[in-house]
Amino acid sequence: MNDPGRYMGDLKRGDEHWYVYLETFHDSDLGAARGRVHFVGATESRNTSWIFLEWQEDEITERFAKMSPLELWSFVEALDRRKPD
Repeated sequence: MNDPGRYMGDLKRGDEHWYVYLETFHDSDLGAARGRVHFVGATESRNTSWIFLEWQEDEITERFAKMSPLELWSFVEALDRRKPD
């Protein structure tokens, strides 16, 4: 797997473990930066769409740092690609 962005830490609950990465991209058409979050687990990975839009990449990092583990778990669960039984 290619580097999905900057490593931001781990997310653990019970037997579940995700490595969390923040990807940023400077969109020259907008003159702003975009950001999305990648969750990399032992057998799968998940990522958000471009959920951050700020003037500078540093501002995206600051906004991400304010997110709680509960908010990150909400993303992981919402991104679960498994179909219900």
